[in-house]
Amino acid sequence: MNTMIYKSYAARIEYSDEDACFIGHIAGITDVIGFHADNVQELRAAFEEAVEDYLASCANLGRAAQKPASGRLMLRVPPEVHTAALVAAQVSGQSLNQWATQALRHASE
Repeated sequence: MNTMIYKSYAARIEYSDEDACFIGHIAGITDVIGFHADNVQELRAAFEEAVEDYLASCANLGRAAQKPASGRLMLRVPPEVHTAALVAAQVSGQSLNQWATQALRHASE
């Protein structure tokens, strides 16, 4: 995965051949925050600066900065999927939350 992490914010990184630079966008929030640089070291600095600027701007505007995720996830799945997940969790000696966390982590890597 082409990502960078800073203060719990994750950035999706791409390379633009047209612009001959790296371009990043913060993922997981609805506010649009982008940055770019010519090399990885400058990109890291631009990402951290973008996060700091975002946090400062939110503070100046008197509004809370969006957080990437709370850690609470509600899913609606078919009953047979729910049953299969419960069985798989029990067989592995885990709670459904532990098993689902592991499955989601593995799927998102």
